[in-house]
Amino acid sequence: MNAERGAEQLRFDGQVAIVTGAGSNPGLGRAHARLLAARGARVVVNDLGVGPDGSGEIRSNAQAVVDEIRAAGGEAIADLHSVAGENDAKAVVQTALDTWGRLDVLVNNAGIGVVADFDEISSNDIGRLINVHLMGHLWMSRAAWPHMKKAGYGRIVNTTSGAMFGMDGLTVYGAAKFGIYGLTRGLANEGARYDIKCNALSPGAATVSGPRFFEMEAEMEKAYNAKFTPERVSPAIVYLAHESCAVTGSLFEAGGGHVSARVICRTEGIAHDDLTIEDVSAGIDDMFDEANLTVVTNPRSRSQVEGKNVASLLKRLPYRPT
Repeated sequence: MNAERGAEQLRFDGQVAIVTGAGSNPGLGRAHARLLAARGARVVVNDLGVGPDGSGEIRSNAQAVVDEIRAAGGEAIADLHSVAGENDAKAVVQTALDTWGRLDVLVNNAGIGVVADFDEISSNDIGRLINVHLMGHLWMSRAAWPHMKKAGYGRIVNTTSGAMFGMDGLTVYGAAKFGIYGLTRGLANEGARYDIKCNALSPGAATVSGPRFFEMEAEMEKAYNAKFTPERVSPAIVYLAHESCAVTGSLFEAGGGHVSARVICRTEGIAHDDLTIEDVSAGIDDMFDEANLTVVTNPRSRSQVEGKNVASLLKRLPYRPT
């Protein structure tokens, strides 16, 4: 059944949003920032300006996007800090607070690309990928967290990738993106009591980064660019940033106007109190039988001790920083 169309417009009037990595044209962050502003949000357009691979050969321009938003009647300010360090991430958030005194929405979009075989990629590039993607999402979320927690409200949208499920040349990139999904799940859990919702989305779009890393036959590239515009991803991102968003801790994919949920499932599997290596070997086919799939919402939901759920038995001890 198709979702109902023509419903009341979802607005962000009075709210403040940060969109990281929003300076490229064409780019996902730019499209997200422009749509948020068009729906009434005041937007911090963050971008370091170093382009899709972080080298600076292809520049991005946060101020240009701000100028576009203002020309269309919206409110925006540029921020040129990196997201890859704790203090810089705090500075991005401070830009929102100093300018408008609040923060309601964080869209973690900033990233760089490196395409290389696992044994080819340099140690430096491994560090850059992890720092910008995984740690960038973590530091930005951590900088925003106390302000959202104090306000009793917040929306965080994280950018993952189809590469998190495995793609040639994108092993380290994919590892960072799967880590972002783990971060999303944890933040959704911790934020529930404060009305802070956190979701993740894997986008598919033709951006300035594509030709830097991949080539495509000319006619196919033309067709792809026409269908998979960044603007056909942004409505899904912006819904997840809205106060009416009905889900948290979820993973979506969007591209070309299509949006779907990605779920992690568990099979029925096998069970033996006296489990042996041979039982595991013999039960492989049963473990992959998809006849009775269960969506995993709690990693310990099947673990039982004397009829009680293991997760319910765990009580946290006080934190002891090292």
